[in-house]
Amino acid sequence: MRAQIPDWNSSRAQKLIADGDLGGLIRWTRHQRGWRQIDLGKATGYSASAVSRLETAERPATDLDMIRLFAKTLVIPPGVLAAVLGVTPLRSTKVATAPRTLAPEEDPMNRRSLLAAGLAVPLTALDRFDDALALLPAPTAAPTPAGLTAQFRAARTLFNRGAHADLVRALPDLLATAEACATDGEAADYVRLAACYDLATETLSKVGRYGASRITADRSTTYSRLSGSPLASAASARAFSIVLRHEGRAETAQRVTLHAASQVEATGLMTAAQAAAFAQMLCTVSYAAAEAGDRDRALEMIGAAERAAALLPDAAAGSRSLSVTPASVTLYKVGVLWSLGDSGAAVHAGRNLRAAQFPTAERRGRLHTDMARAYWQWNKPEETTHALLAAHRAAPSEVRDRPSIRALVTDLAQRHPQTNGVRELVAVTRLRQVS
Repeated sequence: MRAQIPDWNSSRAQKLIADGDLGGLIRWTRHQRGWRQIDLGKATGYSASAVSRLETAERPATDLDMIRLFAKTLVIPPGVLAAVLGVTPLRSTKVATAPRTLAPEEDPMNRRSLLAAGLAVPLTALDRFDDALALLPAPTAAPTPAGLTAQFRAARTLFNRGAHADLVRALPDLLATAEACATDGEAADYVRLAACYDLATETLSKVGRYGASRITADRSTTYSRLSGSPLASAASARAFSIVLRHEGRAETAQRVTLHAASQVEATGLMTAAQAAAFAQMLCTVSYAAAEAGDRDRALEMIGAAERAAALLPDAAAGSRSLSVTPASVTLYKVGVLWSLGDSGAAVHAGRNLRAAQFPTAERRGRLHTDMARAYWQWNKPEETTHALLAAHRAAPSEVRDRPSIRALVTDLAQRHPQTNGVRELVAVTRLRQVS
């Protein structure tokens, strides 16, 4: 058979991708390349029979190391591989998105209320992002690894500032550039792709776009597995756990994060990045356990995280996707205790935390909103109000964009309208009671 360049937009390729037929796609690509099964086996170190079993689906397509090696050897573009695995459509093929469960904030009946209540992220920007998930746009500039790195850092800076509207507008081009840069299917390409989708997941979860965040979390999980990096898998698991908790699947979130933590621990924690990632995952496991009502596991894990963080520097390395400090672990403890219903203990745990211990506006805002939730649970409306005002001064989007905190402000204004500071809080957040 004469070798030729595979046409990924051909009707045959499109059908294989649409059917999720990974074995069939590998067989078709091999034929297009003019290779025999024995040729592919020799190039990858597998037997011809192993190639045959994968192509005929006699071998389950769950061996990601094997899949990644076959795809790299056959020069299957990462976007095509991801499409046949079901995590992202090809750019040239418009794919209808599956029906998604709408969070209350996304229900069409509530959209007018959201607009009237001063949501900082325009619904048009969120809708455009949903469209981009179905059909990624072409990158606005020539994709290069250096350019992608700069673009990702700029996007992370927007996240740290709490500039959610600008970030949601920037995400489609970031994801398009990351996909375009992953032409070789190298491990580093998949790590970068996973990191970009993780950032999208965190952002969408913050603003209550849970259906879209589930899609980005799924894609990140697949890319991080293909990368073979325990640190990338840990970062993806952390973002995925947020989505699972919002879906009411805290027990699943706990299992996912426990598995990721064990993978990081298996590295031997020989580097600062590995040690920091392990401490971060212990925090995430603790929070997921608390959400699942597993009190003993939650307290055990946050205690382990405190011990691990005590060995880390007070200042986190900004270049790491998972970086923790003793102060950030204590802030997690506040959230864990609040989730367990121990509001007094949560306030006590956070009593010595200061905004200066957190390097970004997003984290400083989170400090105050977490304390506000604990005060509110403890039935202390004035302290709740003051904490929310401090959060708004540090990072307005942490109050205005997060559905749970918006709901807290609304409840506070309805139940304690005469409390000192409530009128100011309602005025600065532009939240209004909507009948």
